[in-house]
Amino acid sequence: MLADKKPLRGYLNPGQLGRTDPLDLLTPEGEHLEVPLAGVRSIYFVREFSDEFEPERKAFLSRPKLDGLWVKLRYKDGETQEGVVPNDLLSLLDNGLQITSPDLNSSTDRIFVPRAALSEVTVLGVVGVARRKPAAAAAAASQPRLFNE
Repeated sequence: MLADKKPLRGYLNPGQLGRTDPLDLLTPEGEHLEVPLAGVRSIYFVREFSDEFEPERKAFLSRPKLDGLWVKLRYKDGETQEGVVPNDLLSLLDNGLQITSPDLNSSTDRIFVPRAALSEVTVLGVVGVARRKPAAAAAAASQPRLFNE
């Protein structure tokens, strides 16, 4: 979806997101279009091209069950969108965020939002973090044994 909320359908290489500007979009008619990343509001990766690609729900009804960081994105036009991003700081330092939408029943698998389209990103929670061992047990395990006890 472009910054003016006009949808533009096509195929692109997800491995090149954030690495190349402009994006090389292959339309369903077979044309190559160059789309500047600054003019993109969000990119929806969908299972099939249909009229309704934007998820109905923009926020989770309760705490998400997916592993990662639960975030709230605020676009420059003031609209908000929640999602889950991988708990990997290196992926957050790219030119945008790839989120999993709260509407898991929609045709959208994930959404890429360029950094230029956002005015704010807020972490609402960390979901699915592995439990840590108690500090005392970890310290005892690293303590060298004396007299071969």
